Amino acid sequence: MNNGTPITHTIDPSTADKTQLDLLDVVLTSKAREGRENQLYSSLNGARLVAGGIILNDNNEKVLMISSSKHKVRWIIPKGGVEVDEKDNFAIAALREVWEEAGAVAVVVKKLDVINDHRLTESSIQTRTESNVKERSSSSSSSSSHDSFPICEFHFYQMKLVRLENVWPECDNRQRKWCSYEEACRELRRSKRPELLTALNSSDIVK
Repeated sequence: MNNGTPITHTIDPSTADKTQLDLLDVVLTSKAREGRENQLYSSLNGARLVAGGIILNDNNEKVLMISSSKHKVRWIIPKGGVEVDEKDNFAIAALREVWEEAGAVAVVVKKLDVINDHRLTESSIQTRTESNVKERSSSSSSSSSHDSFPICEFHFYQMKLVRLENVWPECDNRQRKWCSYEEACRELRRSKRPELLTALNSSDIVK
């Protein structure tokens, strides 16, 4: 990554596992990555590969949420597309996204279960067409709709917060707040994001 300075992690290299050591290579950038031309899609089903972070506070009673860039009154979990230079470690993409969208410097605690999103939207159909999935679906005699395979494949990681910065790449377009489990569930239902609720439920947040 360019235009950044190394993240200062609270990691002891003598006791850290390989995933944590890999994350020492992540940097803070002044600008968020934009566009989908460099994003990664599954070679198996054409799904867009997305990574994100469930950042919990010290006692696991609250999760860090951000406002949607398109719908300011809706609250979601930070996440975004995995890019081609992150194909060997999706956790790098997840840490980049929580920095760009939430201004959070964090470390990975554990990987959560993969979530396949079958929601059908106009933009997702266009994205899949652009990634040559249309040919795959039209060649299948057993499928006459787009929902036979996922639109997105989500890779979420439970994270521990190191610090929150006051200035971050998307600070002009997003707000952030800590929510209890009940509050987060309410916000995600209001935002119509069941896949994010599934990710939250798979974390260690106190329910």
